Amino acid sequence: MSRAFAALADPTRRDIVARLSDGDATLTEIAEHYAMSIQAVSKHLSVLENAGLISRTRRAQARPAHLEAEVFDLMNGWIERYRRRAEQRYRRLDAVLAEMNDEENPTDSTEQGAAS
Repeated sequence: MSRAFAALADPTRRDIVARLSDGDATLTEIAEHYAMSIQAVSKHLSVLENAGLISRTRRAQARPAHLEAEVFDLMNGWIERYRRRAEQRYRRLDAVLAEMNDEENPTDSTEQGAAS
């Protein structure tokens, strides 16, 4: 999973992944969208492939890149687990802060009764 997150640290690779979410594409089709050499785009694809985020198969002369969605499902599960933990911590912090606020600003029921 570390390789997958490292691969996605690059904005060009994230953009390639976004493009592949619409469907498979060849190196030439992907490279059309970038102001860089085909070799540079090929290196980006290699990083994504080594991270397990895409696969490339040979169809005739072309080697279309295919997004491996199950890897993203695993990453999403990992992220979701930590999001839930953080959310629980924030709820506990909110409860502690509310309790501290109540202790600092107690409402005296006798003052409220006298004011009515």
